[in-house]
Amino acid sequence: MTKQTFRKTALQRLKSLSGQKRYLSDKKVNSALYRLIKASDAETVMLYVPLDLEVDVLPLIRKLRREGIMVLVPFMEGESFRLVKYRQPLRTKKYGVKEPKFSKQYRKRVIDIAIVPIVGTDSSLRRIGFGKGMYDRFFAQYKKEIRHVVFTQRVLCQSRAVITDDYDVGADSIITAG
Repeated sequence: MTKQTFRKTALQRLKSLSGQKRYLSDKKVNSALYRLIKASDAETVMLYVPLDLEVDVLPLIRKLRREGIMVLVPFMEGESFRLVKYRQPLRTKKYGVKEPKFSKQYRKRVIDIAIVPIVGTDSSLRRIGFGKGMYDRFFAQYKKEIRHVVFTQRVLCQSRAVITDDYDVGADSIITAG
C-alpha cells in the first residue's frame, strides 16, 4: 500500500464517523491531552485550529488559556507556517484552515508539547497528513525546540507497513479515542 492509497482510505474512514461518535471521541481525546499536559507541567503548548476531520481541540484551548498556559497555533505562510498565540477572531484561509486574524509571531524557543492532528500513521509512528507538507517543513526547522510531539486522531488509522518518508514528522506518542 502506498501513502496516497492509505491516506484516501483513512480519510474515508474519518468522514464516515457519525456526529455523536465524533463528539464522544473528541471529548475522550481532549481529556487525555489535558491530563498529559498537566502531568508534564507544560507552560507552552502547540495546538491547532481543527478542520472537520480532526479532533476538535477548541474546548481544550479555552481551558488551557484560562489556566494561563501559552497556546500557540499555526499561521500559514507560503509552504509552511509560523506559530502565533491563539486569539480570536479567527479567519478562514487556504484549504479551509482557520487561524487568528490578529496575532504576532511567537518568539520563545521552547515548546513543551506539540499536539499535531493526523490523517494516519504507520508502524514507525510518522505522520500522514493531508499531503501538503506544511508540518514536515515546520518540524524540519524547529524540531530541536520541541520537547514532546503528540499525534491526535479520533480513531486510529495506522498502517502496519512503513509507508512514510524519512522527512515525515515523527511522534513520541499518539492519543486517539479508539
